[in-house]
Amino acid sequence: MNDDILQAVYRVILERKANPSEQSYTASLMAKGIDKILKKLGEEATEVVIAGKGGAREEIIYETADLFFHTLVLLGYCDINPDEIYDELRRRFGMSGIAEKESRDR
Repeated sequence: MNDDILQAVYRVILERKANPSEQSYTASLMAKGIDKILKKLGEEATEVVIAGKGGAREEIIYETADLFFHTLVLLGYCDINPDEIYDELRRRFGMSGIAEKESRDR
């Protein structure tokens, strides 16, 4: 798995946040605030579900890329580096889902 592209996209998102341009879709999302970002993220998640239900491989890939992008926009808006997500996934790796869930309930 190659997460370099996710980091590269994230860096561009931060650049658009720091130096907004009227030509930038990302900057426009940032300017509209968290509610717009969350609405868009929800729309993209729904599109992944619909694509998954349809089962068309290319559509699933396309919609998942949109979901990843908009998730990175949310992370950028909230000043959360994707490395923090990777760290959490590493923490969970190799742990059963049941055990991981129980560790949170304590």
